[in-house]
Amino acid sequence: MIVAMHVATGAAIGAATGSRRRALVLGLAAHALADAIPHEDIESRRFETVSGLALLSLLAAARGPLDPTVIGAAAASAPDLEHVLPFPQPGGRKLFPSHRVEGWHRAGGITAGAQLVAAGVIVAFLLFRKE
Repeated sequence: MIVAMHVATGAAIGAATGSRRRALVLGLAAHALADAIPHEDIESRRFETVSGLALLSLLAAARGPLDPTVIGAAAASAPDLEHVLPFPQPGGRKLFPSHRVEGWHRAGGITAGAQLVAAGVIVAFLLFRKE
């Protein structure tokens, strides 16, 4: 999934759990599960980074940085940091399981545009919903 979609799904999970600890654990699990769904990626790492940080920043500004929604969003998107930062790669492979195991991350399926629209709708809902 694109980073913006990982942010949005992690935020939704965090909001649903209401717990920072559960948001952290379930956000990481959501990343792995989302990567198993066939999808298109965005080739521009810059766009991926900026769009993901923008959504995460909006959530943090609206709800506070320690809100479970923000923790879930950060946890669900954090595994993709290994695509842009020089993390160790034992045996030449990435660290996070869905990036490491052959065949887990599959191409096709959900278009990048559809993911971007869905991420925007999910985050907008979370930003404007009444508690």
